[in-house]
Amino acid sequence: MSRRNSRSTSARSPARASRLVLGFLLALAGCASATFNPYVLVPGQSTAADVQARAGKPAEVDPGPNGETVYWYPQLPWGHASYAVRTGADGRVIAVEQRLTEANIKKIVVDRTTIKEVHDLLGPAYMPERHERMQRDIWTYPMRIAGHNLPKWFLVQTSTNDGVVRETYLMDDPQFTPMDRGGRSH
Repeated sequence: MSRRNSRSTSARSPARASRLVLGFLLALAGCASATFNPYVLVPGQSTAADVQARAGKPAEVDPGPNGETVYWYPQLPWGHASYAVRTGADGRVIAVEQRLTEANIKKIVVDRTTIKEVHDLLGPAYMPERHERMQRDIWTYPMRIAGHNLPKWFLVQTSTNDGVVRETYLMDDPQFTPMDRGGRSH
């Protein structure tokens, strides 16, 4: 009779192997459902019902201008994208837009843009933080900028008194460690 090594990684029974495979498949399914595919929705053809049927439950649903509805599908922090699916008053998809872009962050003007306008433009923040002693709210948006190898964080700092943007920062993602420095890319 051969003695089995206590450090063996092989399954000891078909039931254990089945549990491992089931766990792996459930984890994989969870990852797949968290990823938004903007190509499943066709502007002018897809309906508001199609949005949730094909893309899943949105993180937020907000009213837009002229009777529009905006369904938010942020892929933060690892996806570096925040998708806005806009539907018209007739219930048809008007557009599917990736909002975390360099062009959009340039629209945010210090001492003029409000936090509501930031939300309407970029979507829900990855890390909204309130700093009472500073009387500031700071919203963080992980994103990618074309031509830059490292992922970025766009930070928006607003006054808690009036909700107006006081400062913005575009910086390298402090949580990112390049592969050549012993980390993993994300």
